[in-house]
Amino acid sequence: MGKITVETCEIEGLKVITPKVFGDARGYFMETYNKNDFVEAGIDVEFVQDNQSASKQGVLRGLHFQKNFPQDKLVRCINGEVFDVAVDLRKGSKTYGKWFGVRLSAENKKQFFIPKGFAHGFYVISEYAEFAYKCSDFYHPEDEGGLKWDDPDIGVEWPLVEGAELNLSERDTKWGGFKEF
Repeated sequence: MGKITVETCEIEGLKVITPKVFGDARGYFMETYNKNDFVEAGIDVEFVQDNQSASKQGVLRGLHFQKNFPQDKLVRCINGEVFDVAVDLRKGSKTYGKWFGVRLSAENKKQFFIPKGFAHGFYVISEYAEFAYKCSDFYHPEDEGGLKWDDPDIGVEWPLVEGAELNLSERDTKWGGFKEF
């Protein structure tokens, strides 16, 4: 291994990955994904789709999941900074209904691995952010589910930027809470 550092989280299965960055006066180089390193770290997943989004400060996307075609995700922020959240939806898990959040930024270059069975969302802290993620299954729009971003039963502590207008899609304003899930 050696090209990545993997931190386990208090919720089993979630991992924060920091790649080794090689920098000099010209800039930097890093491997964002190497199957051998990830398998050695316990992440043996075949990714089939890459996605990228751009958002302004105050945008909150989530909390989303696929019902019948769940996805493992490897996410990172390639420009700006976001607060990324995963909520454990694995029935029978000792952390069922619990959440974990991590700041991902172009500066810290951290990545977040979220296995199947989690709802996922992020909030844009910087003025602008570009967010990239690898998925282990294809997106099926008719299969999407979601949870209310501010459900008190989940209790995510979003680091909302003072003075920034919260910006949600219409769809994200209509999800139900954890109890209804």
